[in-house]
Amino acid sequence: MTQTVWIARHGNRLDFVNPEWFNTAQRRYDPPLSEDGVIQAQELAARLKPEKIAHIFASPFLRTIQTAYEVAQVLDLPIKLEAGLCEWLNPYWMDESPETHPQEWLAQQYPLIDWNYQSYVEPQYPETETKLYKRTATTVNKLVTEFSEDILIVGHGGSVLGTTRGLVTESSTFKVSLCSLTKVVYCNNNWQLELTADTSHLSQTEQNVRFN
Repeated sequence: MTQTVWIARHGNRLDFVNPEWFNTAQRRYDPPLSEDGVIQAQELAARLKPEKIAHIFASPFLRTIQTAYEVAQVLDLPIKLEAGLCEWLNPYWMDESPETHPQEWLAQQYPLIDWNYQSYVEPQYPETETKLYKRTATTVNKLVTEFSEDILIVGHGGSVLGTTRGLVTESSTFKVSLCSLTKVVYCNNNWQLELTADTSHLSQTEQNVRFN
């Protein structure tokens, strides 16, 4: 039996492009994608179009939903919002528990979200780095246990590292660029890290990295 887990980070975010946005935003810790971030998400969707992905899971933050939505439209799949994949709830980054966009608004803007899905893990603010990695490892192992087909996870820098480490225990720290893509494959009773790539330059930067 084989299974592929694709793990992507969200595209560029508006507050990275326009830091002043943060000062007047209603939900300071839930920014949308920037214009180039949307383009990155579309490139990610084009890259994943030929893959046999059966389920899409995304962090409930707006930037991850928007990134996943570009892929969901191309693959004609719903998006399952999994809180266990959310941003690192780091008190040095956030002075309060982050407020995300309400379900009513999201349902109107992103009709491919599957509201029947219930998260397996609910993170708690504030969160240490150790708790982040434990939380994301628990989440991804629950997902691959419950869903045996190929899946896509759309998360954040910390949750990309955490979910990868949660499957491939031998994997070390690697750079998680905006809208980067990681491929982990289960084969011969072992999870293997096969790919880490910047999706905007896939033809130049795809690398095969195996840990046996």
